[in-house]
Amino acid sequence: MEGAAGPGGASSSSPSPAGLVLGVDVGSTVLRCHVYDAAAALKGSSAKPVEVLRPQPGWVELNPDSLWTLFVDVVKEAVQVAGIQMHQIAALGLSTQRSTFITWNKKTGKPFHNFISWQDVRAGELTKIWNRSFLMKTVRGISSLLHFFTRSSQFLLASYLSFTTQHISLRLAWILQHITEVEQAIKEDNCCFGTIDTWLLYKLTKGSVYATEYSNASSTGFFDPTKMQWSMFLSKLLSIPVSIFPPVQDTSHNFGSVDAEIFGAPIKITALVADQQAAMFGECCFDVGDLKVTMGTGSFWDVNTGSKVHTSRKGLYPLVGWKIGKEVIYLAEGNASDTGNAIKWAQSLDLFTSADETSKMAHSLVNSGGVCFVPSFSGLQIPVNDPYACTSFMGITPSTTKNHLVRAMLESIAFRNKQLYDTITRDVGIEPTSIRADGGVSKNNFVMQMTSDLTNKTISRPASTDMSCLGAAFLAGLAVGFWNDKEQLKKLIRPDMVFKPQKEPEEYEPAMSNWIKAVQRSLSWYSQTSP
Repeated sequence: MEGAAGPGGASSSSPSPAGLVLGVDVGSTVLRCHVYDAAAALKGSSAKPVEVLRPQPGWVELNPDSLWTLFVDVVKEAVQVAGIQMHQIAALGLSTQRSTFITWNKKTGKPFHNFISWQDVRAGELTKIWNRSFLMKTVRGISSLLHFFTRSSQFLLASYLSFTTQHISLRLAWILQHITEVEQAIKEDNCCFGTIDTWLLYKLTKGSVYATEYSNASSTGFFDPTKMQWSMFLSKLLSIPVSIFPPVQDTSHNFGSVDAEIFGAPIKITALVADQQAAMFGECCFDVGDLKVTMGTGSFWDVNTGSKVHTSRKGLYPLVGWKIGKEVIYLAEGNASDTGNAIKWAQSLDLFTSADETSKMAHSLVNSGGVCFVPSFSGLQIPVNDPYACTSFMGITPSTTKNHLVRAMLESIAFRNKQLYDTITRDVGIEPTSIRADGGVSKNNFVMQMTSDLTNKTISRPASTDMSCLGAAFLAGLAVGFWNDKEQLKKLIRPDMVFKPQKEPEEYEPAMSNWIKAVQRSLSWYSQTSP
């Protein structure tokens, strides 16, 4: 582990453009706003927790009114902390959690229901039924045959089609089945669909702008990345009309201005971007093969595949990283849903007072004493793929202490990182020279060092781990000439800490084998999550 001097952005001797740029990130647990100058140095910030609702087991929702109030408060506070006025903001970039959606009345603007979170698994049974259905088997078989004759990437993607609860497809189908008001509004062409970016843009412009952009659209699972449009195939398969989806714009684009009544001055909205793609941009992962892991609420591993849509045989989803003019960059991604939220849960049980303590607690022991933790509040994603897996501690004995439990939790994060790293590198066929990490959990040195050891790769961590905010700001700033190009952005990023492998991966094999056994015993624990 090595330290390297450097702020979130390096200082610049060149004259700074007038004003500052806002980067806002609406995460799954925290909503942040950072104010940046031309050197990408942080001039002011604010962060407040997002209230997550869990009305039934497996259901995860956000109240739209509460989220809107929180958004406005956080932006105002960040600008106040920076000691500036709203009219000094050159542009606003908005990063948002992906695949969390809402529908609302086109005429009144009133939501039909709460936001349905990407962590929500109410459609788990529906997903299971669809994936095992004769129709899906037929679709895969015919698509595979058509790919053999045409070599079309579109048919290759369809041949591996599998629904997950994280994509909006079947959660939206569930809404249509259970909320008749939405179904009726669709029939009357009076229904708007939006992920958080679309809804906030609609609110910020007081209903005058209804749009999304390519990174968020591609993250829904209802978008065809080969044609760069909403999927007509899925529309017909699931009987969900594409007419309810918003127009798709470039990631770095002039979306309009915030209505002056909201903040006291109009502010240009020049970037919308999905949070993981924003983190990739903030980390300056601009080249093919660049790899980053964001450890926040969940862990997200993303690799830049350039202008090529990657067709995965392992369940990695092809995403649009960003579209700026004619440039379209694609990513392949694998994720684990429960990382930071598992740590937050443990804190709520008083296993520790602050998350900052956990690395020291884990380092105080040689091992976890045989204790294994399976992080699965929202099921297990690739390479396991079981929405019904349960969160569990196993191997607890009378001599087990809090430190053993905490170490087991941190080890589970590193073990999931190892699984995801192996899956993504083998599937995409790359051997990255290094890994860039960000997100709140990346501040944990124990997790970082163990991940470096298990992957046998060097991992760099920036001084500011809120890279989704910075990525959104970069994209917004490029649109208004605040920054000139991506080469300039690269010069603003410096690693704060570098973790190098200190142990051979083989040294962890007994512990990881034991953990995999615990995972196997946690599978298929729950039955259907809703009536």
